[in-house]
Amino acid sequence: MHLAALALSAGATGLVCSAMEAQALRAKFGAAPALVTPGIRLAGGAAGDQARVVTPTDAMQNGATVLVIGRPITQSTDPVATLKMIAASIE
Repeated sequence: MHLAALALSAGATGLVCSAMEAQALRAKFGAAPALVTPGIRLAGGAAGDQARVVTPTDAMQNGATVLVIGRPITQSTDPVATLKMIAASIE
């Protein structure tokens, strides 16, 4: 929270954070900062090298505004279908 407050007071308009932290950041700083959240994985998917993974739906419910979803899409046998499924799940 301290680093987030420092970044925002210095003029940052967004923060990179775990989606697990998004809800607390929204509660403290409101809707204004963009929250960019890596570590997004599909339900039941492998965490890979990410220690703190969250599903796309949970990330959005926690207040994330930008989801960084790499491997679940790039390693899919059908990346377009995977992306469409993710988009439908968060609409």
